[in-house]
Amino acid sequence: MQITSQNFRSNTVHALADKDLQRALGNVEKGFIGKRQTVVDKLPEFDALRDSAVAIKQHTLKHLDLYIEAYVEKVEASGGHVHFAEDAEHARRIFLEIARRRKAKTVTKGKTMISEEIGLNAFLEANGITPVETDLGEYIIQLRGEHPSHIIAPAIHTNRDQIETDFRRVHTHLDVGRDLTAPELLLAEARGVLRKRYAEADIGVTGANFLIAETGSSVIVTNEGNGDLTQLLGKCHVVFASIEKMVPTLNDAAQVLRVLARSATGQEATVYTTFSTGPKRPSDPDGPEEYHVVLLDNGRTNMLGTEFEDMLRCIRCGACMNHCPVYHAVGGHSYGWVYPGPMGAVLTPALIGVEDGKALPNASTFCGRCEEVCPMKIPLPKMMRHWREKEFEKHLQPKGARFGLGIWAFLARRPALYRLAASVAMPALKLLAGRKGRFSSLPLAGGWTEYRDLPAPEGRTFMQAYRQANGRPRVHAKPETSR
Repeated sequence: MQITSQNFRSNTVHALADKDLQRALGNVEKGFIGKRQTVVDKLPEFDALRDSAVAIKQHTLKHLDLYIEAYVEKVEASGGHVHFAEDAEHARRIFLEIARRRKAKTVTKGKTMISEEIGLNAFLEANGITPVETDLGEYIIQLRGEHPSHIIAPAIHTNRDQIETDFRRVHTHLDVGRDLTAPELLLAEARGVLRKRYAEADIGVTGANFLIAETGSSVIVTNEGNGDLTQLLGKCHVVFASIEKMVPTLNDAAQVLRVLARSATGQEATVYTTFSTGPKRPSDPDGPEEYHVVLLDNGRTNMLGTEFEDMLRCIRCGACMNHCPVYHAVGGHSYGWVYPGPMGAVLTPALIGVEDGKALPNASTFCGRCEEVCPMKIPLPKMMRHWREKEFEKHLQPKGARFGLGIWAFLARRPALYRLAASVAMPALKLLAGRKGRFSSLPLAGGWTEYRDLPAPEGRTFMQAYRQANGRPRVHAKPETSR
């Protein structure tokens, strides 16, 4: 997947001008926010569950090495294999070795963001292996030659008429006169096309919502059942997961699952919650002959013990982007890589470098809704500020922005001069605005006034208004320190 995060600004210009995208983005707010609030309100202990889930993940991260060792031991005891991948290239190479040994030609895939992170599909095609996405949203965007725009609703940027056009373009073996005017008909057609691909697949690939150290199990949550068919009908099941998906016990996984579906899709639980533990046993009626887990690092251990460690608690529910006004306006593709929205604004710079991801931490109004609804209470705005600080330290900001911040810092360190400058600037701006009381254009503020007017000051500074209402502000003496 080509990274375009460095082009975030130009990406958003195209997104704002795309009428089809803007129409589709209305479904984000309609489809997620109200449903989440409804199921949360029905569960009085939801906040207590969040606290418990946070504690579970935080404990796991502090002892991650021990839990990974325990997990590997259990997987191997069940007949499975664990492979450690330092980066995306290493993960792809591991999978290719498995595929070539099995002489694989076709791979079915359940939804897995890690496979997007490592660019698995393009790699398989370049090596003569056909990947088939089986999640409906992933299947749609595979037909369109796109990447997911949302981590739980990959094709939310598309409309029904666009999907119909794509199905008619690709499914040329079906009756040209068939009716595809209803979403149910599109779903039925996709099911019919994909059903036979499961049995034909040499390898089934899934992601993992959780890895359980106690049992060596991988857990996936789905609403379509495609994940079960993918991992059961292929002769080999390969799980791609990043190292922070670890939880200690089955009870811990169950605890976190109670906040996952509610935060993601507004369900009490997803339709399917599937636990996989090793390959098929002699007594099992079905299942894969081989079971592999590819554990990906790709920069995550570098986040441990830093100001960004809290990001590793993320359970990929998508609640932050569902409630983000910036995501609502520009969609997921504008973020230029795998992870969009507020969680992507923090995670992407950590994984690809702040040099390429520097624009994303600035893609926030800092309204705080993302942190408020996050089931893992990740302080996303705080971490975006940390990235902004690093961007400034590395001199990655435009010269104009650095110059403006330099002027502000100079004045802020000199209160008397700051108040003098403000007392001159406020009435001057009010005068320039005239009767309208706002600016439709203003030097150095074009990024704002291109899309909306900028309200003019009322003419007084805060300090002037305060003195007029309350008298001169008191200056409190510093308290004496104890001796």
